[in-house]
Amino acid sequence: MTETLLSFGHGYSARALARRLLPRGWRVIGTTRSAEKAAGIATTGAEALVWPGEDVRPALAHATHLLISAAPGDDGDPVLAELADDIAAAAPHIRWAGYLSTTGVYGDHGGDWVDESAPLTPSTRRGRLRVMAEGQWRELADRSGLPLHIFRLAGIYGPGRGPFAKVRAGTARRIVKEGQVFSRTHVDDIAQVLDASIAHPNPGAAYNVCDDDPAPPQDVIAHAAELLGKPVPAAVPFEEAEMSPMARSFYAESKRVRNDRIRDELGVRLLYPSYRDGLRALLDSET
Repeated sequence: MTETLLSFGHGYSARALARRLLPRGWRVIGTTRSAEKAAGIATTGAEALVWPGEDVRPALAHATHLLISAAPGDDGDPVLAELADDIAAAAPHIRWAGYLSTTGVYGDHGGDWVDESAPLTPSTRRGRLRVMAEGQWRELADRSGLPLHIFRLAGIYGPGRGPFAKVRAGTARRIVKEGQVFSRTHVDDIAQVLDASIAHPNPGAAYNVCDDDPAPPQDVIAHAAELLGKPVPAAVPFEEAEMSPMARSFYAESKRVRNDRIRDELGVRLLYPSYRDGLRALLDSET
């Protein structure tokens, strides 16, 4: 049976995993919500399904692996809302399933360290919805035997998602909130963690996916400016910064996230252990 990944919500991180699997002869089927995005997926060598809309059940019948990246709504996970019974029925032939969650499920820890054993105490709506969705997937796995793995991703960056464009345009801001610190992860490190888990499944496990260097966001902007040879943007106090509610919500939580489990259990050696490594690589790739 050809190894087949069915990827629900085939976006940025899922495409990075597909880039590793497709050259090894995998079949990758990705869902998206629009025909335009489906055409983009097709150019990468993956098969595309517009869903909801097209019938995804034949793909599910052939899938050996599942990846779920779709964001939850107020009622929880949209994939389970439509396909819970079908996925439960398919569980006997699924060898691995991965759910992409967020480190936001841990909530605010005042800059302290958290690992996978930390309580799930989110302080944002996004985090609360992810906790709900994680619970829904765990419930399905418990009753069906689906080999579920949960990946809690830190702030994602990579090609096309970095601070360079704003620094070059002069629109980057160094917003400073005392004690604020974030963890981050390069999209290629997400892909290698997922790949390692596929090779060494441990159903029921949860993994933090982040680098070794949690840092204040203003430090990342400053380093990007230095790499470009541009002036470091002036600091703007958080209390004075004009921000959208979404942007402001990212500052509601401060924590450092441990990644020991991906190293110890999956043997992952990070490609980009610090944002410094990742930004340098992004800049080099442009030239």
